[in-house]
Amino acid sequence: MTELPPALHEQIKRLCADGDRLASRGLHEQAIATYNDAWSLMPEPATDWEASTWVLAAIGDAAFAGGFWTCGIDALQCALHCPAGATNPFVQLRLGQCQFERKQLDDAAGHLTRAYMLEGKDIFARENPKYFGFLQTRLEPPASGQW
Repeated sequence: MTELPPALHEQIKRLCADGDRLASRGLHEQAIATYNDAWSLMPEPATDWEASTWVLAAIGDAAFAGGFWTCGIDALQCALHCPAGATNPFVQLRLGQCQFERKQLDDAAGHLTRAYMLEGKDIFARENPKYFGFLQTRLEPPASGQW
């Protein structure tokens, strides 16, 4: 995989930083629009670039935070096809959470399980406990009995 041209990479990073600022202020729709501006700059095939993984993860995260579950699912499913997207525990977590909220429980369980397998219980530490609680209903407890 080749790297993005430096000027383009910097432009995408700037847009994502702007999106991060908007998201941190709770302006999720505006953040998503700004991240989408960054995504639109990706050369084709857009899923070939490492930057695509984090841009799509940012879209998914803002969509999750704003309650735009379908938008989050779309972005995060696309991120799975980007470099290291399928093995990114955060992508798996947010995708599972969006699917949970859309009542796609079997899919949610699969992605939350992958997040847990990749990162352990720590990935759920700052999340609403309902997600880990749901996951526990879908998995066999560890042999030690300790999650």
